[in-house]
Amino acid sequence: MSLTFHWFLPTQGDGRGIVGGGHGAGVTASARRTREPSVEYLGQIARAAERLGFEGVLTPTGSWCEDAWLTTAMLVGDTRRLKFLVAFRPGLLSPTLAAQMAGTYQRLSGGRLLLNVVTGGESAEQRGHGDFLDKDARYARTDEFLQVVQRLWRGETVDFAGEHVTVEGAALAGVPDPLPPVYFGGSSPAALEVAARRVQVYLTWGEPPAAVAAKIGRVREAAAAHGRVLDYGVRLHVISRDTAGEAWAQAQRLLDWLEPGTVEQVQRGLALSESEGQRRMLALHGGSAADLEVHPGLWAGVGLARGGAGTALVGSHAQVADLIGEYHRAGATEFVLSGYPHLEEAYWFGEGVLPLLRESGLWNHPDGDTPGAAASVPFAPAAPAASS
Repeated sequence: MSLTFHWFLPTQGDGRGIVGGGHGAGVTASARRTREPSVEYLGQIARAAERLGFEGVLTPTGSWCEDAWLTTAMLVGDTRRLKFLVAFRPGLLSPTLAAQMAGTYQRLSGGRLLLNVVTGGESAEQRGHGDFLDKDARYARTDEFLQVVQRLWRGETVDFAGEHVTVEGAALAGVPDPLPPVYFGGSSPAALEVAARRVQVYLTWGEPPAAVAAKIGRVREAAAAHGRVLDYGVRLHVISRDTAGEAWAQAQRLLDWLEPGTVEQVQRGLALSESEGQRRMLALHGGSAADLEVHPGLWAGVGLARGGAGTALVGSHAQVADLIGEYHRAGATEFVLSGYPHLEEAYWFGEGVLPLLRESGLWNHPDGDTPGAAASVPFAPAAPAASS
């Protein structure tokens, strides 16, 4: 099976340092933001991702970033085949409206929507949106929400009376074609059960490969109990360079560029998170920059200044490709990647790592063997001329 790679649209802003935000970080964490999330800049990233061979781009959801539905709808015309992995929270709109929006998106984009369902891990942020359910109740609502959406997508007229979701006579004028696959993440028992019953792709943040394999094993077992088979993906940052030394120097540079007090402020906020996945991210570094390589080539430094996905693959292009192979052997076939700044790091990975994975038979460019004119890293010096 060919691996699938997605990139990330930084709708919270971008920069040459770690830009704050992410799951549980709140709206004030915007450290090192030097590039605004304009349509022009996000369009540059989307076009680069498409040319380099990424299947899609993840757009986050939260009070700390731009709205994912509106942003990606404005970018569809900038690209030709790139898909948009739109994150949204089921408690903030009705399942009938969500099902209709997905159908509209599929028809007008030519089938380029992927859906990332985010239950909402932080009660404080959810209350700001008028949602006062606790964490377990939010997962129960997500399960009911997806039941209704998926029945509507089968063309049914739906009457449903659940504990959290009630609709009567719900129907769509037309179902999405193709049906958008549902991506979903979460580490608590309630989250794993929703994944097992309702979604197509289970995503986990980038823990060491053995931990990822164990988590995938639990979800796979739960899905099998419902007669289902899922795909699995990992959400990671990446710092890939021509040499390992250059990559690790860049990782250190990201730490050196952090503003005074940023780590303490971010860690204080994240310690209040209700998310089991966030707790597991925090446990990798313990809030300290003393020992951040938590597995060979896996660096937990991003999580010092950002919520959510907090680890990065760091090394030479070959080393990063090898580590991706480790995650593949752990059960992952999809990778959602990012790096600071997102435009430049897309080129480093796309021109450095993807060709190695192609040579090894783990990846094929979505456009085939001749995706177009070769891309070039826009900020890199030209290669020295060969001596005669």
